[in-house]
Amino acid sequence: MFSEKEIQKIRNQFPILKEKVYSNPLIYIDNAATTQKPLQVIQASQNYYSIMNANVHRGLHYLSQKATIQVENTRKKIQKFIHAKYSSEIIFTKGTTESINLVADSISYLIGKGDEIIISCSEHHSNIVPWQILCEKKGAVLKIIPIYENGFFKLKDFEFLISKKTKIVSVSHISNVLGIINPIKYIIDKSHEYGALVLIDGAQVPSNLDLDMQDLNTDFYVFSAHKMYGPTGIGILYGKKKILETIPPYQFGGEMIKNVSFEKTTYSDLPFKFEAGTPNIEGIVVWGSAIDFVEKIGISNIQSYKKKLLSYAIQRLSSIDGIQFYGEFKDFSKKSSIISFNLNKLHCFDVGSVLDRLGISVRTGHLCAQPLMNFFKVSGMIRASFSVYNTFKEIDCLFEGLLKAKKLLLKY
Repeated sequence: MFSEKEIQKIRNQFPILKEKVYSNPLIYIDNAATTQKPLQVIQASQNYYSIMNANVHRGLHYLSQKATIQVENTRKKIQKFIHAKYSSEIIFTKGTTESINLVADSISYLIGKGDEIIISCSEHHSNIVPWQILCEKKGAVLKIIPIYENGFFKLKDFEFLISKKTKIVSVSHISNVLGIINPIKYIIDKSHEYGALVLIDGAQVPSNLDLDMQDLNTDFYVFSAHKMYGPTGIGILYGKKKILETIPPYQFGGEMIKNVSFEKTTYSDLPFKFEAGTPNIEGIVVWGSAIDFVEKIGISNIQSYKKKLLSYAIQRLSSIDGIQFYGEFKDFSKKSSIISFNLNKLHCFDVGSVLDRLGISVRTGHLCAQPLMNFFKVSGMIRASFSVYNTFKEIDCLFEGLLKAKKLLLKY
C-alpha cells in the first residue's frame, strides 16, 4: 500500500485539491461521476493548442500530420491498455453514452418484432433508455435481470430469461450505484451460447480493474476518459473487428467515407467508418497523458489502495446510528470503491447540502438509476466514491460531517 508520503506526492499533482469550499479544504469523493485531473493532463491540453492544433487525417501539412500521429498514438495506447487485438477496434466517441447509442443504432437492423434484449435492474440510464427506444421502434421485448437485496444478479433468472430470441445482452461491469463487480464473464459466455451479442458498460472500470478483451471475449465494451483522470467529452467503443466491419455506421459525413458521388457513397475502413466529422482531437491527445498517469502508478496499486479506503470507510460509517447501506459489503473482491447509503429519516439532498458546506463533495439523488432506486424503495441515495488521491483523514472528515448533518437536520 502507498505510504502517506507517496499519497501526498500523488495529491500534489492535482491542483484542484488545494481549493477551498466555503473556507474549508476540498474533500472530493465524487469520483464515480468524474475524476479530477493531474498536472500532466492539464498541461497536455495546453500543449496541444500551443504546438499542434490542426485537423487530423485530412491534411498533408506539418501540424495536421503531427496531430494525427498523436491521435493514433492514443488509439494504440488504448488498444494496449485493454488488450484489444487490433487498434482499428478502438472507435472514438463522445463517451460511454454515445458508444451505447452507436451500438443500439447500428445493430438495429438485426432486431425484429418479438426479438428480445436483456439488461439488468441495476443499470445506469444510459444503458436502459437506448434499448427501450430500440424495442419501441422494432416491436422487440426488453427483459430485465433481477437482483437480490445485496445487489448481485439473480443468475438463475438470467438463465431462464435468455433464449434464441435474445439478440443482445447489455450490462454494466461495475454498478455505478452499488459498486458491485458483476459476473460479466459468465454473462458473456452464456449469451454467446444462444448466439446473442454482448455489450459491457465499463464506465466505472478503467482505473479500477485490469481489462483484457481477449479474455472477456465480449463483442462490445464502452467507457469514457473522464473517469480515469482524463478529459470530458471523449470515450471509446471497443468492438470485435469482424462485427464492426459488418454493421453500418451510426453517423454520416466527412472522415467516414471512402468515395462519394451523387449516385453512391462507400465507407472508409475501420476505425474511421464510425468516426464521422472532426473528432475531439484535444480530448483524444490529452487522454493519452491520462493513460500514462494511470500506468505509471499501476492499476493493481490503485486498486489495492482503494480497497483499503473502502474497508476503512465502511468500518467508520457503520458506527453511525441509523445509517443504511445498499449493496454487498462483505466480499470486497466483488466490490469497487463506491459506497451508497442513506441516514434514516433524512433526505439525501439535505445531508448532501450540509456536507457541501463543509467542503465535502458527494453525489446525491437517484444517481441516474431510477429503477434501482425503486427496487430499494428510496427516492435517492448518498454516494461516496474514492480515488487514488483520497485519504483516510478525508474519510474521517466524512464521518464527522455525517454526524454533524444528522445532529443539525434532526432538529427540524
